[in-house]
Parts: sequence; structure tokens; C-alpha cells
Amino acid sequence: MNYTPLIEKKRSRLQELEELIASPGFYDDPKAAGTATREHSQIRRLLEQWDVLQRTEKDLVESRELAKSEDEEMAEMAREELPVLEAELARLNLEIQYALLPRDETEDRDAIVEIRAGTGGDEASLFAGDLYRMYSRLCDERSWKLEPLEGSSSDVGGFKEVVFKVSGDEVFRILKYESGVHRVQRVPTTETQGRIHTSTATVAVMPEAEEVDVELKPEELNIQATRSGGPGGQHVNTTDSCIQVTHLPTGIMVRCQDGRSQGKNKEKALQILRAKLLEKRTQEEAAKYSEHRRDLIGSGGREEKVRTYNFPQNRVTDHRIGLTLYNLDSFLEGRLEEMIQGLQASDMEARLAEAGLV
Repeated sequence: MNYTPLIEKKRSRLQELEELIASPGFYDDPKAAGTATREHSQIRRLLEQWDVLQRTEKDLVESRELAKSEDEEMAEMAREELPVLEAELARLNLEIQYALLPRDETEDRDAIVEIRAGTGGDEASLFAGDLYRMYSRLCDERSWKLEPLEGSSSDVGGFKEVVFKVSGDEVFRILKYESGVHRVQRVPTTETQGRIHTSTATVAVMPEAEEVDVELKPEELNIQATRSGGPGGQHVNTTDSCIQVTHLPTGIMVRCQDGRSQGKNKEKALQILRAKLLEKRTQEEAAKYSEHRRDLIGSGGREEKVRTYNFPQNRVTDHRIGLTLYNLDSFLEGRLEEMIQGLQASDMEARLAEAGLV
């Protein structure tokens, strides 16, 4: 497909945005300014990728010609370079295709992530802790900010539940594929006969909801301040700062005891509640999507098994796209790039088909 006309439209849009950003009073409306600057950053990155693609195409043509050279040493060097250039060109084409697709409304938002231990008792809570650590490492890799919102530790050092916010560039666009049931297969430390046990943890990734997305009417909220109890944060056993908020029309209840201030905990609890209500609405709208894409974007299917982590074989498998990697050790250190690219590629193929572009 010839992307040049679309790229030229993006160049024109970039110029419009640069003029807008340079105009007086641009930052008077912080929300509008944030939207414009994010779009400017995305288009600039797209155009940089396009320039690299153009150079790579030129290098590939030259290498193919050199591969036919009578100078055998030069020809051999060119032949060795061809697979590298072809792979790079394929990657750039994929990224540019994805960048040119119409973006979902929530793709550029920060995310609220909730991890809950599932079946498997103590081992499930340890696995929930492993997933939390994995996403923490991923945040470090991508220079994202992770902010704990709520946590309930288990007696063995894992988590019964942990909720946190991730802020940064294109957070929800990347993390949205993580929603679902994650399964682990390994030998627990308490297992004396070396048998492999299977446990699960549930991950829910929700785009951060803005007040304009979800209106919280005071009469529909039951807000209670209670004494914090159990592990989960400094001072939680000695303060009355825990806030519990129930949304009466839906019955959704959230708690926050991360900080010492009732005001801060109330603010965080309402933040989580908005995200849950927006997720509920997204689930209801998910029927509009094709079955394949609905599975990929994690639009509420918390009961569906999405990934298996097999420790004895150092293997991680994503069941939605049938991708198996034998690098579980580095995967758990936050190096999810290959898996993310596979999920994005499959999602992009479905979106291109829906848009009639393939």
C-alpha cells in the first residue's frame, strides 16, 4: 500500500499543531494543550520512522545490487546484510501501518492495573507478586511512572490483590493486551516431591477515566472511612485513613488505604471507581467488535486464559495469537517487547481488515 498521501497529510497536520502550540494562551486549557502536544509527539515520531524506512528501502536496493557484484568479498558482505535490512524494513512497515490506523479514544491514556490472586492459594498470591514485579520492570524499561493505589499482601509475601496506576507515553495502548487470566506452572517451594502445580492470577487493565467520561453523582455514592487493617502499606495498622466507596447503582465497591490521608485515599478510590465504571461501559460496547479483536484488546474477559508461564521449560505462551517464547526468565524482568509486537501485529491485521485496508 502507498502510504505517501497519508504521510503528507500528517506533515500538514504537524505544521498546524506547531503553529497552535506556539500561539499565545495555548496552555490556558491544560487538557486541550495535553491532547495537542501528545498528537504532535506521535506525528513527529511517525515521520521520523518514515524517514528511517525510506533510508532502509534505499539501503536494501543498494545491497541487492552489491550482492550481484563481481567483487566476491563485497558481494558476500552485502548478502549478509540483506536479511537484517529486510527484517528492519518489515518492522518499520508494521509500526507505520499501526501508527496510521485510527486510534481508539482511550489508547493514549494512562492505565489503572488490578492484579488479583486466583486459584492456587499461597502460590497464586506469589504469582500475583511476580506479575506486579514484571510490570514494574516494564515501567522501568519504558520510563513510565508506577503509582501504587491499593494493596493487600499475603502471609507468604505475595499479593492477594494489588492496584496501581501507570503513567507515561501510550500506556494503555501497550498494556491493554494484558487483561485476562494469567496461568503459572511451576514447582512451589513448599512442594517436597517435585510436582508441578498450576495457579492463576487475574489482570485487569483499565484506561484512566476522566470526569467527563464518568459522572459520579454524590447521591449514588456510599463513602465510608474505616480503620486500615492488615499488611499493604506503611502505617495501615495505625490509622483510620482507609476509604471505602460503593457505587450504589452498580454495586461496584473500591477501597484505598495506601496513604495516611483520608482525602488522598478518597481521591484515589474515586479514580479507581471511575476506571471500573468506564471498563464496565467498554464491556457493554465490546459486542460491536469482531470476536478476534475483542479477545485481543481484553475488553472485560477476565475469565479467559490469555497466557501461560511455564517455569520448568522457561516458556511463556500467549494463547490468543499462539506465540510461544523460550525466555521466561527475561520476560519476567519486564522484557515483553517481542510479545507486545506480536499482539499489536495481530490486532493491526484485524483493524486493517475492519477498515477495508487489506
